Amino acid sequence: MNLIPLSFRLTMNLAPMRKIEHIGIAVKNLEVSNLLFEKLFGAPPYKFEEVASEGVKTSFFMNGPNKIELLEATNTESPIAKFLEKKGEGIHHIAFDVEDIIYEIARLQSEGFVVLNEIPKKGADNKLVAFLHPKNTNGVLIELCQEIVG
Repeated sequence: MNLIPLSFRLTMNLAPMRKIEHIGIAVKNLEVSNLLFEKLFGAPPYKFEEVASEGVKTSFFMNGPNKIELLEATNTESPIAKFLEKKGEGIHHIAFDVEDIIYEIARLQSEGFVVLNEIPKKGADNKLVAFLHPKNTNGVLIELCQEIVG
């Protein structure tokens, strides 16, 4: 865990959440949605990936410096399947790039946020991820992402 105090980290431009890493969109059919977003952005997805532990298939698009992740459930118990059943297709989460995910989890818990997985897990696109419960973030599921190095 990073023991550098937050106030010192901020003065050194080590912002807790450095940028939006990507926006995740839940879709019923990845193949159909890929065609739609390919038309929208004028380019095909640059990456496809399945995260079996989450029951999801993903594709990633670049739009300028921004990434969009499309997510399709691979089973009925997947968080994406449950989201689609409850809310339908649409924005599922906003992911933020963080330098130190362990530090961020501790910091956010100390601020009163409920972290859905206190131990980061491997997510798509070579990232460690953790999620904040949407009931603490005005209904928005927040994902923390840290690049896996090595």
